[in-house]
Amino acid sequence: MKKIIEYYTQARPEVAVYIPQKTKTILDIGCGQGVFLKFIKQQIGAETWGIEVQGEVAEKAKECIDHVLIGKIEDQIDSIPDNYFDCITFNDVLEHLLEPTMVLQLIKPKLSKEGVIVTSIPNVRYIHNLYELLVLKDWEYKDWGILDSTHFRFFTRKSMKRMFEDAGYTLLYQKGINETDSKKFKILNFLTFGLLNDTKYLQFVNIAKIDKEKE
Repeated sequence: MKKIIEYYTQARPEVAVYIPQKTKTILDIGCGQGVFLKFIKQQIGAETWGIEVQGEVAEKAKECIDHVLIGKIEDQIDSIPDNYFDCITFNDVLEHLLEPTMVLQLIKPKLSKEGVIVTSIPNVRYIHNLYELLVLKDWEYKDWGILDSTHFRFFTRKSMKRMFEDAGYTLLYQKGINETDSKKFKILNFLTFGLLNDTKYLQFVNIAKIDKEKE
């Protein structure tokens, strides 16, 4: 239960650093209690919008977010202004959606001319997950983490890029975050000549922009 509560109350500073400083309007899909957007507003003074499917959690978010919509993004899409947001964020949310590519397509008209999508997406090739799969020969769903029982989709670094391209975006930047500090992993990665480089990251941050040539 503690981990579930933490999911709604994280400031995510490791993602916040990738929000463009010139952002004037920002929409966070799956905003939780609004802690992330509160942090962003303190940093750059942007107008904040959030969407949260959990009603009680969304009510809490109203205390620190300028505009809060309650419900699924698919159901609230018409309530979001077009050509308005300089940045739209998904913090460990896309993997919870049945059709993440479709949602990325739906949200495109909401971006301003130079707007970007910033996402944090769990890496299914994370070394601890691979250890459970390959060594322990197990794939056990849990209350949180890579194998969160509410995850519908699983992504590698490559498949994240492919998803954005399929949705009509250009991936501008991709960077691993929340890196393991395991000494055993570092030795193993060295012995495999860096083959496991991508597996040291729990998530990847992705920054994407609409591909105008595909419009």
